Amino acid sequence: MFNQRTITIIIIVVLAAGLVLSASQCYVSLQNLKAAESLLRTYQQNEKVLSFTKLFIGKVLKAETEVSFEDRLQLENAVRDINNEDILDQWNKFTESKTEAQAQEEVKNLLELLVNKIAY
Repeated sequence: MFNQRTITIIIIVVLAAGLVLSASQCYVSLQNLKAAESLLRTYQQNEKVLSFTKLFIGKVLKAETEVSFEDRLQLENAVRDINNEDILDQWNKFTESKTEAQAQEEVKNLLELLVNKIAY
């Protein structure tokens, strides 16, 4: 019925089809992994931004006395941990404010920037 050559060709075709199917599944899995990693980076960045924002509100905006050196250091480290040049630049504008009016304006700009940096 089937000779040796026909059986060999059928086996090769089945193996090739299996290889193509496995390769396509591997590609899809790799794309899903890349998407998941990107989403994880976004969540981690959002967490840092929200953590700094919460710390800023608690230590600066709700402060009834001058912000302590330890609190300023904690805020500085938290803003640097975000690793975002725009946020760091705005933070520096706030910390380098010369007048209370200028500081208030820079606080508004900082909070607006922080909210805008949160990705969803």
